[in-house]
Amino acid sequence: MLTNLKDQPADKILALMAAYREDPRDNKIDLGVGVYKDATGKTPVMRAVKAAEKKIWEEQDSKSYTGLAGDPAYGDAMVDLVLGSAVARGNVAAVATPGGTGAIRQGLELIKMAAPGATVWLSAPTWPNHPSIVKYLGMPMAEYRYLNDDTPTVNFDGMMEDLQGAKAGDVVLLHGCCHNPTGANLTLAQWAEVIALLQERELTPFVDIAYQGFGDGLEDDAAAVRMVASEVPECIIAASCSKNFGIYRERTGILMAISQDDALQGRAQANLAFLNRQNYSFPPDHGARIVATILNDADLKADWMAELEEIRQGMLGLREALAAELKRLSNSDRFEFLAQHRGMFSRLGATPEQVEKLRADHGIYMVGDSRLNIAGLNAQTIPVLAKAIIDCGI
Repeated sequence: MLTNLKDQPADKILALMAAYREDPRDNKIDLGVGVYKDATGKTPVMRAVKAAEKKIWEEQDSKSYTGLAGDPAYGDAMVDLVLGSAVARGNVAAVATPGGTGAIRQGLELIKMAAPGATVWLSAPTWPNHPSIVKYLGMPMAEYRYLNDDTPTVNFDGMMEDLQGAKAGDVVLLHGCCHNPTGANLTLAQWAEVIALLQERELTPFVDIAYQGFGDGLEDDAAAVRMVASEVPECIIAASCSKNFGIYRERTGILMAISQDDALQGRAQANLAFLNRQNYSFPPDHGARIVATILNDADLKADWMAELEEIRQGMLGLREALAAELKRLSNSDRFEFLAQHRGMFSRLGATPEQVEKLRADHGIYMVGDSRLNIAGLNAQTIPVLAKAIIDCGI
């Protein structure tokens, strides 16, 4: 049987990580992997996470299963964090998932069950796992323009024009904040226009929010998601705790299905639990328990929010410093978008050949589409990267 298996294409980011590890140069710079790093190049354990883990260790008296939906305290805390008061809790079905990726997968599974003929519309570009999972599930897929070719800014006219071609019942996957891989976000005024189009065309939004707190702050980053959830008849939301709690390896996510019809919440909740049962039965609990412990303890929550704000401000500072150094070296404003983008990522707009030149000549690693992880920089590497960008003709 195994002889019938086909070789799968290598994951480009994982291959990039391997190449970086094997590079013997001491001055190499890793801007490829999508993980937050501090100025020392480490992904730290947040203070509140350590305190929560200690509290759990001291108080937890069982490792028995949680429910199919996960710990209710985690579900309630995450619904409140993402949605605030935008939607009544009774209108939200929610299940814990193994990371944001698990939430995306379960959300697509739910769509396939409910509307097998629906086309899933993805931004061009988007996170590579989005189209990969859609394709694997055999679901119809289409793209809408998102980024301008000449300047790395949102191509809003192209986006709206393309979505006019979606049919009633189709699903539009949207990035709630800190768009990956571009860092270019819609304004709230543009979100309002998107919502009007969703309503007019009878389209269902599927919002992926993986970086809440990394852009403009916890509340501002959730503003668009809350607008969507409160104004459309139905929506699906996938959220991740990997980045804003720094618990990548704990695989902690949540999937929400929201309907303005109160009577549908129970049915949606039962179907989400059914999907969990089919895929992994009970979701992992440790990361979810860390998050619930933090969000339900006033002191821990305050400390977590303070450290998260330090991280956010640090990334903004790196963006501004890189844009300023590139302006100095190029004597132009063409890299100003780096300071305007939000989150961990931006795309330089470099060609694959220029990206390869950065790697070969300067030991600077980024994804082939020129996505760079801003959090992989520090005060010492910013001038090195800026000079290399100019030297490579970008």
